[in-house]
Amino acid sequence: MARSLRAVIAALAGFTATVGYAPPVHAAAISQPLRTAVANLQVATEIRTGYDRDLFPHWIDVDSDGCNTRYEVLIAEAVVAPSVGSSCSLTGGRWYSYYDNRSWTAPADLDIDHVVALAEAWDSGARTWTTSRRRAYANDLGDGRALIAVTDTVNQAKGDKDPAEWMPSYTSARCRYIQEWVATKIRWRLTVNTAEKTALTNFANSCTNVTITVTYAF
Repeated sequence: MARSLRAVIAALAGFTATVGYAPPVHAAAISQPLRTAVANLQVATEIRTGYDRDLFPHWIDVDSDGCNTRYEVLIAEAVVAPSVGSSCSLTGGRWYSYYDNRSWTAPADLDIDHVVALAEAWDSGARTWTTSRRRAYANDLGDGRALIAVTDTVNQAKGDKDPAEWMPSYTSARCRYIQEWVATKIRWRLTVNTAEKTALTNFANSCTNVTITVTYAF
């Protein structure tokens, strides 16, 4: 029943076409050293006014295969592939939560984290988007850095905090987390606030200055 992530991404691409997405007006992709990417993030004041989680329709079944976005991520990120049963029930799998360096065998122990939380995305520019774009953001299977299976309690502790307010407790995870945060902000052309940029700069300066490549979502 489960298909490859490539097939899911292709289905998502078809979905975005049907909801009226225009092609990117800038370059389709960008590659930059991490510190350069952080330096180039646009700073703007965050605005929470009007935010409602329901403005980001999420956990949809974009390709109508019976598995919604949560389960597609679990299938894609399993370190031991699960068996997929009726109604997309998963058994026999194993998952690694890199935020806290823990492994799980029960899907119920995992949340799917929006690396850049929905509220944070709203604050950083998504408040001006159409509902269809917010739906695409909330179900982004086109970049494996956007949605991550992590320990549920860790995800709940993180909430909608940015890197100035929260970082993974497992210190070896922090450089990966910074890379994924920055990649998501770039992919969706989201801004950062001053404290967030300062934190990203400080963390990036302590990480290997790897090149990150990002394909724009729109």
